[in-house]
Amino acid sequence: MNALPSEQVAVLGGIDPDAYAASTVVSDYVSLAEFERLMAVLEIGDIVSTGTVDAKLRQATDASGTGVKDITGKSCTQLTQAGSDSNKQVVFNMRADELDVANGFTHVALSVTFGTAGCDASALLLGFNPKNYPASDNDISSVDEIVN
Repeated sequence: MNALPSEQVAVLGGIDPDAYAASTVVSDYVSLAEFERLMAVLEIGDIVSTGTVDAKLRQATDASGTGVKDITGKSCTQLTQAGSDSNKQVVFNMRADELDVANGFTHVALSVTFGTAGCDASALLLGFNPKNYPASDNDISSVDEIVN
């Protein structure tokens, strides 16, 4: 197959790399209308001794987060310094048909809660199995360049 990876996978959204304070940070709400599958990759830096990190996928009926609710079974085990979870990644997989489409849910976001103290983190939401090629036609506007 001669297709480039960027023609098969799109960068749909993310959480910018930053040092986050204790708070909840939510990625863009991304539509799965053009994709069969989504993978979210969360990257965690150093977690302070009292800090915790919780993350989950949430669904909404539009890009602004209307009617937001959790997606069943799409949360990770809490990350902690004591659990040796600093400088690790968490990968979330889901199918578009796991959304509550019967009630109009079409969009997904990654929600990350930094408890007690913050830490460095970033995330990407990637769309797989596009209905139309190239997938990169659906990249978010912050994708600056594709190098072939």
